[in-house]
Amino acid sequence: MAEIPAPAQGPKGRNNGMTVAVCLAFVAGMVGMSYAAVPLYRMFCEFTGYNGTTQRVEQVSDVVLDRDITVSFDPNVAAGLPWEFKAVQREVTMKIGETVQVDFTIHNDTDKPTVGQARFNVTPMQAAAYFNKVQCFCFERTELKPGESREMPVVFYIDPEIVKHVETDSIGTITLSYTFYPQDDKPVAQNAVKAEGQKQL
Repeated sequence: MAEIPAPAQGPKGRNNGMTVAVCLAFVAGMVGMSYAAVPLYRMFCEFTGYNGTTQRVEQVSDVVLDRDITVSFDPNVAAGLPWEFKAVQREVTMKIGETVQVDFTIHNDTDKPTVGQARFNVTPMQAAAYFNKVQCFCFERTELKPGESREMPVVFYIDPEIVKHVETDSIGTITLSYTFYPQDDKPVAQNAVKAEGQKQL
């Protein structure tokens, strides 16, 4: 008995195959973009100062103005990370353009190794584009051994360009906030809280 040939694939069948291929490519692209979204957004924020994110620079300022500005520090620890996190100085008054180093301390209160990562922002937000960090521990994976303490320096300056704009010329105080979040397989808590038992500076 002669074999009956399979019906040739018509335009409709080819269109359905093309639709499936396009959908799969779209899904794969979206998955890839979701992994890239966080680092790309962070790079955008650091470059523009958007959302209170400070600038990251490789060199210090060569211009120092005869005008003071105060920078205060707000260290926080998110729920789920048993650390003490403090600023050695509560605030510093400096010249605009002057490069300053301030130190923070962290301490693991437990008998187990723990891992955290710091995120930061600046208020008022319009000052963020002029807050330049030369050295910082933010966005770095930080592991503390049981009972370990560590000193974490931050080197920064306020760009003298801040005085050239109406919306920022009158700013006299800037607050730099850091929050350490736990880094493990558990979801990161969204609301930063003061570490339990943290003493007021």
